[in-house]
Amino acid sequence: MRLGILGTGKIVADFLTMVGDLPDIDLAGILSTPRSLTKAQGLQTKYGIKKVYTDYDLLLADQNIDTIYVALPNSLHYSYTKQALEQGKNVICEKPFTLNAHQLTELKQLALSQDLVLVEAITNQYLPNYQAIKQDLPALGDLKVVECNYSQYSSRYDQFKAGTVLPAFDPKLGGGALMDLNIYNIHFVVGLLGAPTAVHYLANIERQIDTSGVLIMDYPNTKVVCIGAKDCEAPVKSTLQGTAGSMVVNGPTNTIPSFDEQCRDGMAEMVNHNRHPHRMFSEFAIFNRVITEHDMAFVKTQLRHSEQVMAVVDQALASAQLKLG
Repeated sequence: MRLGILGTGKIVADFLTMVGDLPDIDLAGILSTPRSLTKAQGLQTKYGIKKVYTDYDLLLADQNIDTIYVALPNSLHYSYTKQALEQGKNVICEKPFTLNAHQLTELKQLALSQDLVLVEAITNQYLPNYQAIKQDLPALGDLKVVECNYSQYSSRYDQFKAGTVLPAFDPKLGGGALMDLNIYNIHFVVGLLGAPTAVHYLANIERQIDTSGVLIMDYPNTKVVCIGAKDCEAPVKSTLQGTAGSMVVNGPTNTIPSFDEQCRDGMAEMVNHNRHPHRMFSEFAIFNRVITEHDMAFVKTQLRHSEQVMAVVDQALASAQLKLG
């Protein structure tokens, strides 16, 4: 993979600390705004990125780049991904894929029509611990109740209350608790259970953005509650309860650092199969394989999953009468 990175924010800085452990990924270029040029040049020097661009068209014209990593604010995912696909580049796009399901459907059709790889960078789907949860889920018997809580008080919330609206709380930029934190919970659940039959979102709304909220997803035999909060906090964990046992995820649904399995007969076990300490390692190792092997069957499977997630997002936003973008 010869990668062109879009952005210089926290997610990019975090990604760059890990990518050296994947030597087959070539850091071919990075795009920054003119005001972030010095920062981009610092990242270039530190991590050996070949070129720095402030013009997206010039980066896309670079024949040494075959894949674009879109790590920009949520509201830019659709337009920058579309432009990259139109120029024949594979795309890895950060979560949330887009602001609505219609945008994702358009990008999917464009990618598949050109036989290009298009995947969402959503860490939990690729973590070994998540795969172990999927494998062990039948041991719980009939799954009855799932609760996911990813609540993390944001320092930006204090600024928001003081009148400074940063991207994390800007509805025009696709901010809010649903798209930032609860999106991981949605991916976690949909990856296990598929599309729900009904969705309701009970949100705490300030200045037209959800600062926290409770998402309810209904399945024929399972009831799901997903909590995401940026204006308050609590112990971060998830529980899955079945007729024959339970699982407790110890930590957020984007890292799944470990989980406890307990059977009704009293047998208990702590499980941790994650092989690398960085949450993004597994997904990018798989993305590199998919692009190298041009595994379009994998791409189509993951796009179907992302479409189900974006359908939940659409229903949640409509339920809470929220409009993003």
